[in-house]
Amino acid sequence: MSLMVKVGKKGKQLVKKLLPEEKRRLSYTRRIERVKTARRICAMTFDDGPMDLPAAPDRFGGRSLTDVLLDTLAQFGAKGTFDVIGDTSENYPDQAGRLGSAAWGGIKFDHYPDLGRDDRGGAVHSDRLIRRILDEGHQITNHGYRHIIFGKKPFVYGAREYLGTADRAVEDLNRLDQLLRERYGYQITLSRPPHYVDVMQDGFTSYDVYDRLGYQYMAASFDGAGWLPSTLSDPDAALEAEAAAMEGPMRAALERDPDFFCGQIIFQKDGYNMAKRTPVAFGLPRQLALLREYGYQVVTVGELMEESPFADLDRGDPLFGKLCRLQEDRAVAYSDNRLRLDQPMTWGELAMLLCPKEEAMARRWGKIRRTGRHEHAYCGAMEWCVEKGLIPKGAGPDRPVKALPAGRFAPAEGLTRRQVYEAYQE
Repeated sequence: MSLMVKVGKKGKQLVKKLLPEEKRRLSYTRRIERVKTARRICAMTFDDGPMDLPAAPDRFGGRSLTDVLLDTLAQFGAKGTFDVIGDTSENYPDQAGRLGSAAWGGIKFDHYPDLGRDDRGGAVHSDRLIRRILDEGHQITNHGYRHIIFGKKPFVYGAREYLGTADRAVEDLNRLDQLLRERYGYQITLSRPPHYVDVMQDGFTSYDVYDRLGYQYMAASFDGAGWLPSTLSDPDAALEAEAAAMEGPMRAALERDPDFFCGQIIFQKDGYNMAKRTPVAFGLPRQLALLREYGYQVVTVGELMEESPFADLDRGDPLFGKLCRLQEDRAVAYSDNRLRLDQPMTWGELAMLLCPKEEAMARRWGKIRRTGRHEHAYCGAMEWCVEKGLIPKGAGPDRPVKALPAGRFAPAEGLTRRQVYEAYQE
């Protein structure tokens, strides 16, 4: 089954390359995989914890896996981003799938850190670990209270229960958000959907859910590889192969290009892999030693985004400060976190710049609720701007802007996105 997951992952990447590129839209929520910077800084994210069970095999005197990861980060002066869950003890009735399969810890639901051991993981049951994470300067993000996928994922998780609607997803995420605010005074700003399932059956996506919550979508650009098991039958050999699989690709990337990891987000797991081992406990020191050897600083995703919130614009660009301010309450970057400043500005993109966020969201959400379909990302903003006389009636959302409306713009020549943002009066 682990081979099937690997093949499926490769197949998905191949299909993505063969298909026409998806039409990108401006979005309040942006998928943050990496940011543009020449500095040797990167981030490490740890999913599905905290885990208050020992590493497997336990070579750390019974210390919990999350404690081992925190000890390792401290040893290397690194900061981590812990993408935590709330509590999976409500995810029953259920039974375990075959060990080595994606359903090893539950056929209908996920159970962290293990089926029947839900009380040894998650933020609800791990107050000490959450406090340690925060006290030591690490970041916490929202991976779902019950870690239930947002929509169908038939290839790997065909038997899984899923939330299916934006309202249910918002409710689930809010439970964890509220727990962190009320118990620790901590405000979550980033989230990663369980198993990266984005599309729901009511016309909404994870991007709409994160719009509502004011989150950004935390993805990753490099797989730390500690979640897939080796197929070797000898447990010690398998563990060594898994730890080597965490180190080898990183070493090869750095040997090809010492700046390879500048601005990148690395995916890790704070829990068992599908063989119920924890190679991350043994591979993480190797990865951090490599990064230190090449002069990298490992920071939180939040700190990485302070360096630059965009994938294709850094601090050296004259527009950097202006666009950083605008992105706080306007959609200026595409959902893949790129600005594409040299492309022509379209009427829909101009509408997203001019329309207040709440107006654009409320109108679009209302339309989706009425139709049950996924509506154009710019429909709410376009409607508002037409009513206000800011854009011509009948202007197509994907057609290039021919003339800028009066009032908010300095004179501009040409209508690339860069030129429009330069002319925009804050």
